[in-house]
Amino acid sequence: MKQTRVTNPPPFYVYLWAVALLTLVGLTDSIYLAISHYRVYTDIGYTSFCAISRAINCDTVSQSPYAIMLNLPVAVWGVIGYAFILILVFMAGSKSAGKVRIWSLIFWVTLIFSSHSVILAWISSYLIQSYCVLCIVSYGVNLALLFYAWLIRRRFTNYGLIVNTQKDILFIWKHKVKYGSLFATFFAAVIFTWGSYPNYWNVEPLRISTDIPSGITVSGYPWIGSENALVEITEFADYQCFQCRKMHFFLRQLIAGNLDKIKIVHRHYPMDHEFNPIVTEPFHVGSGKLALLSVYAAKKNKFWQMHDLLYSIAGQKKPIGTKELAKILNLDSNELARSINDRSIRHRVKHDIYTGNKLGITGTPAYLIEGKIYQGQIPPEIIKKILN
Repeated sequence: MKQTRVTNPPPFYVYLWAVALLTLVGLTDSIYLAISHYRVYTDIGYTSFCAISRAINCDTVSQSPYAIMLNLPVAVWGVIGYAFILILVFMAGSKSAGKVRIWSLIFWVTLIFSSHSVILAWISSYLIQSYCVLCIVSYGVNLALLFYAWLIRRRFTNYGLIVNTQKDILFIWKHKVKYGSLFATFFAAVIFTWGSYPNYWNVEPLRISTDIPSGITVSGYPWIGSENALVEITEFADYQCFQCRKMHFFLRQLIAGNLDKIKIVHRHYPMDHEFNPIVTEPFHVGSGKLALLSVYAAKKNKFWQMHDLLYSIAGQKKPIGTKELAKILNLDSNELARSINDRSIRHRVKHDIYTGNKLGITGTPAYLIEGKIYQGQIPPEIIKKILN
């Protein structure tokens, strides 16, 4: 008769260290994502290592409005959450916990984390249409933590989830003197972070003012800066391109401080599959129509006001209609709405795209300086040369 081999489960400390290590992985991952989120908004030349393609791009996810929750980056909430789990794991590993306490609380926390991961994964797939590799790592960590919390409860506790949760809360209350200062410090740090964290993602481009000259070139393209500047920069941009918005903010400040040196000429290059032939699948949907609205505004001598406004609303979850845009800029709402179907306006945008494609542009932003194309950003050495 063949004997069945029975294997004993690993000892408790193996599970404990597995959970601790997974939590540290999640914490490290979230810290990197929080730093990356900050740099995406504040560092002109920054690109994360996982900005691989349109579909796999951590920066695209960071730039979306869904990367902010309750006035904090989601990555910062991740740091807070994993730090809280580490505190619970520390308590669960104590002698007084006796291998059974705190794990039901950890189960609930990781269940919330895992549920949020599923929601974020859905948002990446259907709303952002781009995936963050490091976010996927955190999703995996959350699901693994949930599994281990469930497994430890199953192997080392004797009561149901609700009863054990009540016992865990009573355990914490019983040891409030021992752990009270730890929890107080943690929650004080969370409140301080939530109340004082800088809203760097809400910085808007410097508004057009009478101190900055602007106009229309002989060929009909809007310009800003100095009419007789030492250097002319022709930008090709997309209103749904975050890097375009970031560079717009940077260049507007650069112009304001160097009025006699720089002239920016704007050309449209929406990466919208309905307008741009090099884009073969839905991407930056609607950016072509935004370009049409700004061409109409240029005819009313309000291009740069519309330009600033379109960039300022680009990161909002709720879109703004033509009626609201017209009201803000004091334009005729009916005319603005009809401009989307105006042949001459469409021709202007199509001509800009054709010119960009002829120059070899494959993405935005792109800059034409002294006959040479620079994509993504203007190299620091070129800016230094311009200013000197």
